[in-house]
Amino acid sequence: MAKQERPYDNGLHRGLDRETFQRVRKWYIFALAAIAITVIVAQILIQQHLDSQLYDSRVINVAGRQRAYSQKLVKEALQLSSLADSKNYKEVTDALKQTLHVWKVSHLGLQNGNDSIGLPKEENTTILKLFQNLSPHHAAMVMSGEEIVESFQNREDSIVPNIELQLQNILANEQPFLQKMDAIVNEYDAISKQQLQRLKLKEYLLLGVSLLILLLELLFIFRPMSIQIRETISNLIQGKLKSEEDNRQIKKIFKEKEESLHELQELNFAIDNAALFADISMDGSTSFISKKFLNLLGEKEKPTKTHLSEILTQDEGQKQYLREILSFKNKNIRTEEIEITTKLKERIWLEMSIIPIYQSREKQSILILCSDITERKKTQDKVEQLTKQNYEERMKQKQLQASQVVAGQEEERKRIAKDIHDGIGQMLTALRFNIESINPKQKEKTEEKIAYLKKLTSELIKGVRTATFNLTPPELGDHGIFPALQKMTQELSKLTSKKVLFENKAKEPIRFDPLAETNIYRVTQEAVNNAIKYSEANYILVKLNLNEDLLSVVIDDDGKGFDTSILDKPPKNNSEGGMGVFFMKERIGYINGRLFFNSTIGEGTRVTINYKLNQEKELVHGA
Repeated sequence: MAKQERPYDNGLHRGLDRETFQRVRKWYIFALAAIAITVIVAQILIQQHLDSQLYDSRVINVAGRQRAYSQKLVKEALQLSSLADSKNYKEVTDALKQTLHVWKVSHLGLQNGNDSIGLPKEENTTILKLFQNLSPHHAAMVMSGEEIVESFQNREDSIVPNIELQLQNILANEQPFLQKMDAIVNEYDAISKQQLQRLKLKEYLLLGVSLLILLLELLFIFRPMSIQIRETISNLIQGKLKSEEDNRQIKKIFKEKEESLHELQELNFAIDNAALFADISMDGSTSFISKKFLNLLGEKEKPTKTHLSEILTQDEGQKQYLREILSFKNKNIRTEEIEITTKLKERIWLEMSIIPIYQSREKQSILILCSDITERKKTQDKVEQLTKQNYEERMKQKQLQASQVVAGQEEERKRIAKDIHDGIGQMLTALRFNIESINPKQKEKTEEKIAYLKKLTSELIKGVRTATFNLTPPELGDHGIFPALQKMTQELSKLTSKKVLFENKAKEPIRFDPLAETNIYRVTQEAVNNAIKYSEANYILVKLNLNEDLLSVVIDDDGKGFDTSILDKPPKNNSEGGMGVFFMKERIGYINGRLFFNSTIGEGTRVTINYKLNQEKELVHGA
């Protein structure tokens, strides 16, 4: 019982007021971070001030040295004026030249900065202004010193240069230079003290922030935490009392568990004889397999510690596949369809569900649930076979239709070529021969031939118009199918001397899909041409009607009619009429329309085209 009590107490301790504890810990970390940041900022400020002090000390040192160098310059100039011995003046001259060089470099470095002597560029406007006031005195002294150096470097051994004027200039500027240089040094010192005062102020501010954070931690972190600890101890005591009550409940539940286990054993017996299932370990060895499963596999005894793949199938390839799917570690449920071969050499299809069972961290197993789907797979194979046969038949039909379309196009080209050759070509040939045979001397025959040529020319123009009209009617693209059908009936009536009539019952002209307009026009044209060629009709009537969104075109004739049963037979490539009907059906089917043929031998034929307008009507006013 002690082992059962401890996990409960630990869980209570971990879960008790966890949200409050997390919130306190977060604020505690935030406070520590704030203190760390203030310390880091203080160190950064101190280091920056120390770096600045290093530069400031270097600047003050160089500025103070400038005073000493000005005095050294005066001393060396006076020494040169008093030298009479020509052997010693060169050493003093070199020293004076070196003094001038260092003095000039330091003067410029204090203003513009010089890395070689560790001087930063001066940014303070007050100091720069003081240097502007100092520079004339410095420049005058430098110029006089350089003139003295040049005089002694170019002197002759017997002649002593006169440098009285230069000495007077140096002495006159020395005192103002020293005074103004003292002012600059004092200004540097004042700036350094001012920076130090600012640093002290920042340090005091950071100290105040740190003390404030510590005070806030005391009020809002440590104090609530001590209260929380007292409450936690109280809750633990209550939890102990509750765990004792739970132990009593566990004893009661354990007794109920024993009773449930007995019931499960009885249920397991029923399932064992009614379902296909097995229990295997993580390495695939079988722990349990149902009787029904064994009967399906042709096994008489329950094998133990045998890999499930060895029990399910006798085929090596199937065994390898089963080992792979059973060894694949996955926490989710998987379903596979597999084919097995039993000891009785029967091939069975199983739908296998692989269910991982996690009883504890140390003990894991896999539950295998199967269904016999052999009959379903056989049915699927039959369906796939029938589907494949249907697909092959449809492909053959499409190939046949494609070859018929190509043949129809070729026949149309031959027809156009024949019309041009037999009609227009022969008339052009006759026109040429008659023109060549005209003899102006034979006036009477010439007049007859000219009259014949006029007639021949009229027929030629008529033939060209017929051929071009059959190819592409301009009215169809410009104005739509209503004017195009009316124009077609008028032209065919003139060209063939047949009574081709047009009746339009539509209230208003419309425009719709150009592809649908073209196909309806071509099918109507084919139906009228068939009536002209084969029906021996006295009249042909093209009637157009529009009822809501249904367009109907009816072609009637009073010809000899035909047997409509021949339309159900496949068309022959050498049958012009059969191929024409085939293409009519193809065109109407392409635009999802419907085509009907009604004919009675000796009474005439009716061809009906129905097309449902799927697009919004476009009214054509003034067409």
